[in-house]
Amino acid sequence: MMIREYKREDLPAMIRIWNEVVEEGIAFPQDDLLDFNNADDFFASQSYTGVAEDFGRVVGLYILHPNNIGRCGHICNASFAVSSDLRGHHIGERLVCDCLSTAKALGFRVLQFNAVVESNASARHLYEKLGFTQLGTIPGGFLMKDGYYANICPYYKVL
Repeated sequence: MMIREYKREDLPAMIRIWNEVVEEGIAFPQDDLLDFNNADDFFASQSYTGVAEDFGRVVGLYILHPNNIGRCGHICNASFAVSSDLRGHHIGERLVCDCLSTAKALGFRVLQFNAVVESNASARHLYEKLGFTQLGTIPGGFLMKDGYYANICPYYKVL
């Protein structure tokens, strides 16, 4: 498996994978789905968009962008998505590790996750394994697809 910057021809697979996570309604803050009219603009507007490719198939992706502006513009944020049929195969770990090195190369100093849902045990375990620090818990910070307000746990890692 290799991780590389996305290309336009990757968009159909990227849209499918991204929308799987959005439709699940338990991880991403977005509730609008991507389509061919808005996906390229969305992915191109990031500081970096990477894809995990395995035997010519896009199996996961990440977006990396500033978390804020101006005096806080050195802190970045990222989102990760792995094809639902391949979760549990350490693709997410490879994506996060690539994101950490890319963020540092782009001059960011800290990677911060604003809204890791407390019940997302696999993501939380991975982030902690990779040395991220939990900042606390925000009660009811994430509206789940079923209408329940779940706690979120912000994380950060100095690059």
